[in-house]
Amino acid sequence: MNSLNDIWQSILEVLSKKLTPTAMNTWFDDCTPVGLDENCLVLHSPSEFKGNIINTRYGSIIKEALSDLFSQDFDLQVLSGDEIRDYELRKKTENMLPEMAGYTFDNFIVGNSNKFAHAAAISVAKNPGASYNPLFIYGNSGLGKTHLLLAIGHYIQENDPSKKIAYIKGDDFTVQMVKAIKDGTGEEFRSKYRNVDLFLVDDIQFIAGKQATQNEFFHTFNNLYEAGHQIVITSDRPPMEMSVLDDRLRTRFEGGLMADIQPPDLETRMAITRNKAAQLGLVLSNEAVEYIAGKITSNIRQLEGVIKRLTAYKEILNDVITTESVERAIKDVIRTGTFIPTPEIIIRETARYYSLTSDEIRGQNRSKQVAKARQVSMYLMRSLTNLSLQEIGAEYQDRNHATVLASIRKVEDMVKTDPVMAGTIRDITSNINS
Repeated sequence: MNSLNDIWQSILEVLSKKLTPTAMNTWFDDCTPVGLDENCLVLHSPSEFKGNIINTRYGSIIKEALSDLFSQDFDLQVLSGDEIRDYELRKKTENMLPEMAGYTFDNFIVGNSNKFAHAAAISVAKNPGASYNPLFIYGNSGLGKTHLLLAIGHYIQENDPSKKIAYIKGDDFTVQMVKAIKDGTGEEFRSKYRNVDLFLVDDIQFIAGKQATQNEFFHTFNNLYEAGHQIVITSDRPPMEMSVLDDRLRTRFEGGLMADIQPPDLETRMAITRNKAAQLGLVLSNEAVEYIAGKITSNIRQLEGVIKRLTAYKEILNDVITTESVERAIKDVIRTGTFIPTPEIIIRETARYYSLTSDEIRGQNRSKQVAKARQVSMYLMRSLTNLSLQEIGAEYQDRNHATVLASIRKVEDMVKTDPVMAGTIRDITSNINS
């Protein structure tokens, strides 16, 4: 059985052998299958009278035919008239990935900085797998890449609930793959992502440099691409800037449509601010909107953070939105001066890059992979912060300054002579700054 219609045709053949042509035409001429929900076949008849007859008079025959087809018992549900609308709405809600909730094209603000990526996303959503495959959207953090990615999924799911959609973040792909190998569930893992109509991948940069992950992703990509299924990818940089990305993946990413998103201009930022405020039921004066948009220039996510804080001030503190409250909200969100990452951020991002945990990097594990990650994190901590060697050592269970210095110098030498290590440092630094 290849489809729901195939199943229904088999059942009609069984019915036609037991009923007269007149009975078949009378009761089943406008009856259609609409779903197979676990062990229940769902049919639709425009007439409530016909639906009741099908259910009461011929339900047992249909259930028996289903049992013969699948070797297990099945239930039957016959929808009548407008009941089909409620059923389809419920199915859309059930099938919708939770990540896609709220992300639509309607609430994406279009400006000069993102109109090409927006147009490309709509084209893919309306005609998946046909022309722009893969669609590769790139740009700095907080500019709306994930919004467009999930809006594509939302649009396709809304218009065709039968489509299978998978969403994954780059680092989660690695985590799930490693777990599948440990648990012996590799086939289930591959089936999960290779048998979908739409594959949405967020922050692909996190698989760069991870050879086993890249190899698995390469085969997943090829399976979907050759089957004509749509792939949409986001990244904080274009493939050519991922120095440790597998060449096979780079050429495939670049073989699709590349669409970048730039920081929005003032007019677009003001429109986004008004839109975010309206979504949260907050009314802002033109002066407040212009002030916020003028202060936050490069990150939409920060704009949203300011609006959320203003909403909290109003609801929790019963505060009137004034210039002072806007200034306070902005100070809570944006970084003042030069951004100096904390040791926790540096260790966390280094651990994520090497598919480790922060505790492993801080601990006593001396395996080659962990030791390299530990040395890299020490080097980055020395480069990106004002911490002394002794203070850096304290972050690693009080390692002495001589050990820290030796680790830093080793990475310094590698950066000068090894392009792969130089690329690793650039990638992790970019992730930290994002």
